[in-house]
Amino acid sequence: MKLKAKEKKGIVEVKLLLDSPMVGKEEAEIKKIDVDFLTHVTAKVNGNVVWEASTGPFLSKNPYFKFAYKGAKGDKVVVETIDNKGETKSDTVEVK
Repeated sequence: MKLKAKEKKGIVEVKLLLDSPMVGKEEAEIKKIDVDFLTHVTAKVNGNVVWEASTGPFLSKNPYFKFAYKGAKGDKVVVETIDNKGETKSDTVEVK
């Protein structure tokens, strides 16, 4: 997961590149690999959810997201992902 956050005029822009093959059932059967995709992505600042998305195998491999919220330099943005197997990953970045 690659995560960047920059503040400009009170608006924080977050860029997020996730690392996932995003393989659904049909594609997995054809390629003879495991089903593996993200089901939920959440971004929090100071414990408050500022952005979230429900995803599925319909997205391309290694999906890219960009979103903005009202914030300030020094905020810590925490991004958490959940995959179809229930495994979670998280990453944190400080707003520059």
